[in-house]
Amino acid sequence: QVQLAESGGGLVQPGGSLRLSCEASGNIHSILTMGWYRQAPGKKRELVATITRGGSARYADSVKGRFTISRDNAKSTVYLQMNSLKPEDSAVYLCNVYMLIDFWGQGTQVTVSS
Repeated sequence: QVQLAESGGGLVQPGGSLRLSCEASGNIHSILTMGWYRQAPGKKRELVATITRGGSARYADSVKGRFTISRDNAKSTVYLQMNSLKPEDSAVYLCNVYMLIDFWGQGTQVTVSS
């Protein structure tokens, strides 16, 4: 079994920053891709950013230039640095780990509001 422990969500004003972390543990022999998705109320889950084991990153157009994904393979941890946050970034952010099948975290709430 795989466990994903997310942290770093919260309430921030527009223009502010947050850093999300997700540590994978358990039966994690070879993680291929790690990433973050988000889901706002009444909307479909959408990709935010993913990163391969080799460090190749992919971003949603809506977050390019504002968010940065990184990972520490030794710690089986993925990070999402979110800058210049906007109200439309408010959502539950879910950590994803892909090892030929997908594993999901419980999610962490990010609220951007003045």
